[in-house]
Amino acid sequence: MTQAKKILVLPGDGIGKEVTVQAVRILEWLGANGRGKYDIKYGLIGGSAYDETGSPLPAETIADAKASDAVLLGAVGGPKWEHLDISVRPEKGLLGIRKELELFANLRPAIVFEELADASTLKREVVAGLDIMILRELTGDIYFGQPRGVETLPNGEKRGFNTMEYTTHEIHRIARVAFELAKKRSGRVCSVDKANVLECTEFWREEVKKIHDAEYPEIELSNMYVDNAAMQLVRNPKQFDVMVTGNIFGDILSDCAAMLTGSLGMLPSASLGKPGTPGLYEPVHGSAPDIAGKNLANPIATILSLAMMLRYSFSMASEADLVENAIKKVLADGQRTGDIMQDGGKKVGTSEMGDEIIKALEFLAKQEKAA
Repeated sequence: MTQAKKILVLPGDGIGKEVTVQAVRILEWLGANGRGKYDIKYGLIGGSAYDETGSPLPAETIADAKASDAVLLGAVGGPKWEHLDISVRPEKGLLGIRKELELFANLRPAIVFEELADASTLKREVVAGLDIMILRELTGDIYFGQPRGVETLPNGEKRGFNTMEYTTHEIHRIARVAFELAKKRSGRVCSVDKANVLECTEFWREEVKKIHDAEYPEIELSNMYVDNAAMQLVRNPKQFDVMVTGNIFGDILSDCAAMLTGSLGMLPSASLGKPGTPGLYEPVHGSAPDIAGKNLANPIATILSLAMMLRYSFSMASEADLVENAIKKVLADGQRTGDIMQDGGKKVGTSEMGDEIIKALEFLAKQEKAA
């Protein structure tokens, strides 16, 4: 018998609790219809974990994550916890689990569904057909570099400081992921840095080129400064295929790319480590406390993150395709949550969008069986 895939679900805070419910419903449908076996367990992370345990990343969550085949996460954070010391804020739970699982490669696809080309704030001709993969290095850079902190100087002034740093192996391993992704796409990689003023990213550029020249000469490699890359993303985004960059630049650019698609509620992500380690899958959006508990959140990014889990952690490409095609069908039928609402669309809530995607799955499965 096929062994069940162990999945740890971490709903987190705010709308994370609502959107993960809908993704789990999709998993349950797949399991009930003979498309894999899934052993689902729940855990705590972020502000909700702090409220219950005093830590944004309890030891039990770390242990459960390491024992799983993949982790599905909702969102963390919110104003409720902003007064806390930075060491125990919800975001430390997210950074911590990435570090504990050694997840160094963050894949953030920015894809514009044809049905949503008019939902973007940019002109249709700029974004229609867009398909970019932003690859963000996840465990190095200024977020983790030492020394860091705030100190009082002899003259009484305070000084805040963080350290941007990368090592050779950190750059080499993320570069290889970028080039491997490009081999399966259009064969182009743009490495983003600030090599004209930051020695750390000049080093990044040199090391990416070394891997390219030695191992992937067939891939087209270009370099771009991060400020120009931000401009080009909104000027001519379809010039890009795979973009690879460091932690902080990737954080910013991937959110910028999110708006090309019409909404943060449409962007999934996958955080991967070395083969054999559990991947972490989460929507790019935050916890949106202003709409939490109101059945307004868009669950599509979380469900697309689930599709990435099926594809990357479980090698279940046909099931991933089925989930993605169900979402396309729902969008083609005009179902819309508030963030992607358009003239002529039918506005639905979080749970209703989940209902519609399951109906689409059933329809597509019947079609597949009939064929």
